[in-house]
Amino acid sequence: MATVDITGEQFASTIEGNDIVLVDFWAEWCGPCKQFGPTYSAVSEKHPDVVFTKVDTEAEQQLAAEAGITSIPTLMAFREKVLVFSQPGALNAQQLEQVVDAVKALDMEEVHAHVARQREEAAAAAGKPAAQSGPQDGTQIPDF
Repeated sequence: MATVDITGEQFASTIEGNDIVLVDFWAEWCGPCKQFGPTYSAVSEKHPDVVFTKVDTEAEQQLAAEAGITSIPTLMAFREKVLVFSQPGALNAQQLEQVVDAVKALDMEEVHAHVARQREEAAAAAGKPAAQSGPQDGTQIPDF
């Protein structure tokens, strides 16, 4: 599958509508981004079951700010609506393949349980009942 350019308006629906989504935050003027782009595209062709997206941080400055992007390129990976990986810096093909394989291999029942525990702990620390802290199935989409 080829890479797909997405905007802030498409971000949440892309994460919600797909099992595994990788997001490459980049900019045209960024040398490491230009170096990483062909690698990202080539790896995307090997994984038709994964959605590989790109966000132009110049065109989507608000989304980049909401995502906390301070260095580009930054790669994020979402699985079942949960942010499971985020790292700045260009990866080589082998490293990117390792990230994709690791995301595919995650035990998502365990991940969702961990997220639910974190929410309960955060709610308890804030003095709120856990029921008010968000969905109890452990799913999350960052508020970008």
